[in-house]
Amino acid sequence: MTTVLINRRNLLAAGGAVLASEVSGLLLPARAEGLAPTPSMRGGTNNYQKGAPIVERIGKGGFWMSGTVRRAGDGAPLAGQRVQIWAHTVEGRESDPQSHGATLTDKNGAFRLEMPQIIPIFGQPHGHLAYDSGEFKSVFLRPVMRSAKDTALEAHFVLQPA
Repeated sequence: MTTVLINRRNLLAAGGAVLASEVSGLLLPARAEGLAPTPSMRGGTNNYQKGAPIVERIGKGGFWMSGTVRRAGDGAPLAGQRVQIWAHTVEGRESDPQSHGATLTDKNGAFRLEMPQIIPIFGQPHGHLAYDSGEFKSVFLRPVMRSAKDTALEAHFVLQPA
């Protein structure tokens, strides 16, 4: 006959096993939740200039802004979507037209645009990005860099139909 001892150690171990299985989904039914759309960030529209031109690079470059654009719900990558990018950089203020540019996503929904080094304004080094093409609801992002010495910044869009 097998004797099971119930003590604090065994109880904690059993509870941890149950928790781990629930977290991994073994005890919970599978859920097909869709990918939620990205909300616009407060301050994301600061100095936005509608219709910024599609460019190969903003200024002399040296800093990379990149990310992805996907569809809400199924997360499918969205090719050919226009993303506008602007920032306060070593070459100009975020309100200057030459500090703005746009790029298109590739077949995998990815975008990448080189621009001048972003520098802090109001104490925070940050960039601005916008999806504003009309096929989907507009989204404005304002990601903050960890350090003013960073040479790249990522932002990801999940869009819902307009």
